[in-house]
Amino acid sequence: MTTMRSSRDRLPNAWTTVFASLVLATGCAPKYEDLKAFLQAHENDVAAADYRIEPPDIISIHSPTAPEIDNAVQRIRSDGKISLKLLGEVKVSGLTPREAAAKIEELLARYYVSPTVIVRVASYESKKVYAFGQVGGKGARPFTGRNTVLDVLSDAQPNFIAWNEQVKVIRPSAAPGERHTMTVDVNKMMQTGDLTSNFLLQEGDIVYVPPTPLGQLGLWINQLLFPFSPLLNAYEEPYRFKNSTEYYTEDWDRQNQDQHHDRRALLLR
Repeated sequence: MTTMRSSRDRLPNAWTTVFASLVLATGCAPKYEDLKAFLQAHENDVAAADYRIEPPDIISIHSPTAPEIDNAVQRIRSDGKISLKLLGEVKVSGLTPREAAAKIEELLARYYVSPTVIVRVASYESKKVYAFGQVGGKGARPFTGRNTVLDVLSDAQPNFIAWNEQVKVIRPSAAPGERHTMTVDVNKMMQTGDLTSNFLLQEGDIVYVPPTPLGQLGLWINQLLFPFSPLLNAYEEPYRFKNSTEYYTEDWDRQNQDQHHDRRALLLR
């Protein structure tokens, strides 16, 4: 049976050809799951020590000398306080984990000699960094004080038309209408291993991954074709119905002929 190809069938093929050309021209995207191999942990720990606890962060408290609060897990309330056994209400908002630990140790000194306290952030909830553009995981992610450019990209997963040489880090400013933009060449970092540009992000930073020039052209073509999709669907529907009708008619005729031949064969025996 001959199958008719509608104009809409031909359009996706043309579009696929164009897009395949874009992929070949832009090259293969780097493997972002391997990015964390480039990260240097000792650099990340520096900013984490300066992270300031705010509502609604969750902290864990450990104290081998004070069993009343050992292994306590607390969410910072909107008033900036937590509630601990023996100590009652303790305000920790605005403090680093180390400063919060020192404050709790000072309060415990009323009951214990040389108490020891360790405070860790169990869940980062109060601050965010963002990823947008040609990435699979758009939107906000927790700011931990250890986020680097590659950390965010590794999590966000740029797609195959991402312009990796022109990744933008946009840093909002306190001044109205002012912002700072830095350009990062991710491909160069991956090829050379030079992590100079893999700096620590600050709260509110936006990592924007633009499309390559050819990728942008592909997006424009897609936007131009999109309004015509409903018309093409309506144009193609009669052909679909006709083809399906012809298929079932032919199939039904073939079955009837087969049954007729079977009956004749039985009569001739």
